[in-house]
Amino acid sequence: MQGLMMDRPLLISSILQYAASYYGDTEIVSVNTEGGEHRYGYRAMAQRSAQLAHGLLAHGMKTGERVGTLAWNNHRHLELYYGVSGVGGVVHTLNPRLFPEQIAWIIKHAEDRWLFTETTFLPLLEALADHLDRVRHIVVMTDRAHMPESSRLKQLMCYEDLLEGQPETIDWPEFDEHTAAALCYTSGTTGHPKGVLYSHRSTLLHAYGAAMGDMLAAGRGDAILAVVPMFHAAGWGLPYAGPIVGAKLVLPGPKMADGETLQRLIETEGVTYAAGVPTIWMALLGYLRESGKTLGRMRYAGVGGAACPPSIIREFHERHGVITAQGWGMTETSPLGSMALLSRAEHESLSDEARIARQAMQGRAAFGVEMRIVDDSHAELPWDGVASGRLQVRGPWVCSAYFRTEHSSAHRDGWFDTGDVAIIHPDGWLQITDRTKDVIKSGGEWISSIELENHAMAHPAVAQAAVIARPHTKWTERPLLIVLPAKDQQPSIDEWRKHFTGRVADWWIPDDVVYVEEMPHTATGKVNKLALRERYADFRFSNDRENQ
Repeated sequence: MQGLMMDRPLLISSILQYAASYYGDTEIVSVNTEGGEHRYGYRAMAQRSAQLAHGLLAHGMKTGERVGTLAWNNHRHLELYYGVSGVGGVVHTLNPRLFPEQIAWIIKHAEDRWLFTETTFLPLLEALADHLDRVRHIVVMTDRAHMPESSRLKQLMCYEDLLEGQPETIDWPEFDEHTAAALCYTSGTTGHPKGVLYSHRSTLLHAYGAAMGDMLAAGRGDAILAVVPMFHAAGWGLPYAGPIVGAKLVLPGPKMADGETLQRLIETEGVTYAAGVPTIWMALLGYLRESGKTLGRMRYAGVGGAACPPSIIREFHERHGVITAQGWGMTETSPLGSMALLSRAEHESLSDEARIARQAMQGRAAFGVEMRIVDDSHAELPWDGVASGRLQVRGPWVCSAYFRTEHSSAHRDGWFDTGDVAIIHPDGWLQITDRTKDVIKSGGEWISSIELENHAMAHPAVAQAAVIARPHTKWTERPLLIVLPAKDQQPSIDEWRKHFTGRVADWWIPDDVVYVEEMPHTATGKVNKLALRERYADFRFSNDRENQ
């Protein structure tokens, strides 16, 4: 027997219609690429998204066609999120921080027929002009007054011209909720990037999950500053979850790494919740220390993309009264998997050290995501806070296969192997201890590079730290500490041994330290450990006599 309930498709356009109807005057504020700020409400955003959809259809966009974007966090990019998917297109967010060759490969692999670009990235596309033969239209996301010319790109259109004269209303079509809605390529894998193809159903369910109180600490009356780029895993779902809960959206445009701009937006726009990667928060906190300015109404800082150093958690709370909520996820999980958001009771009942240790973990799985840890033979391990294994997940917003490849992302039993090494505590609290490719195996025992990095980041002489494995004759591998100094100080390895003593097991302590003038990063802002391993491929520890 089946229930007697209506069967309505879960479509992204329903989010837009809801926000326009119930939160029509709630503001969306974005920093323009050309300077200044743009303001309007959800109702006006829905009207312009309808105009965009009409413009796309009038120029021949077909269902399932991929529409690439090279864009910052701004109102036009937000309109593309809804206007493209709402009429059956697939919005394909391109990461402009990738190498040009990778971008060209991705555009070709995705078979993008449209490209929407900021004026910022026009030189990049001009350099790739010979690789864009399948692209029919290139739309510059600006108005006529700022419209550039190009001798290499003949098919340029102006975004505002595309919308000009189009109707402000549309009967959003209904179709199968499993229809593709968005495409995002990973950049943390070896070889070519892999495409993750989100559906309307998965995106809507992910938005529901992200909007839950123990995941997104924001709702009606709050203001969300989305510092995470909208070209990273759909902006962590904030462009969808924000309208669902009726929150104001603040989009920093090209100023995502500028501490002064972020502080100004936080204070002037009444931001209560902001989300970004740890390097963003380092820049903001550094600016606050230098300027003496404050964070106004801000209560929560969402952190993801990389492990959050305890020093950030401590400084946010002790100096600014801001609670950090660290999340875990990946492009393949849409990306929300878990969130370490403590309840007020938990926050007040724990000692400072216990609270920070808890917040530095990855927290509880979102409802809808199942997790397990397994050993090398894929046998499931207990949630005892001790056993460490490969983290696997499954759920309605976890990918089942990569786009246009025979390689499947799931095991034969339907679980996605994340590539992370983790511990799960008895209450379900997730703790990522390493990536399988980054874990250090010394004398047959595992050492967590993430934990060593977190302790190193607590040292006042450190701006950023990384730990990698290097070969050792006796122990197979030993940890090497790599430090970007915050000041002119360069503590000796003996001083580092004293710093780590009592914080980790003695045999975990790095055998040597090197200092760098610049730390390499991936296109998603993470420390590029592959580059570090290549740079120090010939490194030999001073205590490894046989390798000297």
